Amino acid sequence: MPSPNLQNLIRQFLEYLEIEKGRARNTIENYHFYLNRFLAWSGFSGAEQITQDSVRNYRLWLNRQTDAAGSPLKKNTQNYHLIALRAFLKYLAKQDIKTLAPEKIELAKMPERQIEFLEGSDLQNFLEAPFKIDQPEILQLRDKAILETLFCTGLRVSELAGLKKEAINLNKDEFTVRGKGSKLRVVFLSNQAKHWIKKYCDARKDMSAYLFTNHDKAGIKRNKTKEDKGLTPRSVQRIVQKCAKIAGITKKITPHVLRHSFATDLLQNGADIRSVQMMLGHSSITTTQIYTHITDKQLREVYKNFHHKTKG
Repeated sequence: MPSPNLQNLIRQFLEYLEIEKGRARNTIENYHFYLNRFLAWSGFSGAEQITQDSVRNYRLWLNRQTDAAGSPLKKNTQNYHLIALRAFLKYLAKQDIKTLAPEKIELAKMPERQIEFLEGSDLQNFLEAPFKIDQPEILQLRDKAILETLFCTGLRVSELAGLKKEAINLNKDEFTVRGKGSKLRVVFLSNQAKHWIKKYCDARKDMSAYLFTNHDKAGIKRNKTKEDKGLTPRSVQRIVQKCAKIAGITKKITPHVLRHSFATDLLQNGADIRSVQMMLGHSSITTTQIYTHITDKQLREVYKNFHHKTKG
């Protein structure tokens, strides 16, 4: 009996991701791109042709590719290709299809990430920036509520943009959000965030179901025609960048920098790494550990206690 065609197996795998695993559309499209790239490079027709040698040659090929700007592919981009291939091989193993064992694929070693975050006067100036922008009061209140919510919850920008008013009970300090991979987690609201969300909601006259929405003419028209989509992640990003500029912050500030700031603030004040992992919605503790090298209080105390103690 001939082995299944590799192209058909990839299609079945993508359908499995959509139906059985409930992966996001963007994730499925990315996996489709990465696996088709492997298929085009290899010319393989069957899963049994995927060997350790072929994967090694594929990694060499990826390492020599360039992006649209002519720069070498970043290590994390190369790893995305390998992660997709490894996930596909895991699927084949579950189907008892003979191929390379997924654990044989090792990812490229990544350089340590530089984490950007806000603290001190920069953070304070940033959070106050919406009221220093010449715009209608409703936008000042909305933008203030957005910044406070991002900082106190650590929400991803897509999670914040998707929030509906019915999800938030201002009489409680917490609510549930559906994050990556459709996983649910509990998110906590500070008194500051609740205060500004309430002020913003009390000032609103629109009928949008979303917690944060447009208040320009185009947004109002969409709401009237039932195209109620709230703010887009890109709109939230622009608000954050505008406020950073007004606050006089020169480094690039994105909604994800506020997520970093949330995690860093918790760890610097003594939170344990496992709790921060759960609050961020990270599936792996390894992802959360990127923050520990900038928040290690013990190392700081050792330095203060023992550095330059001898006198000349």
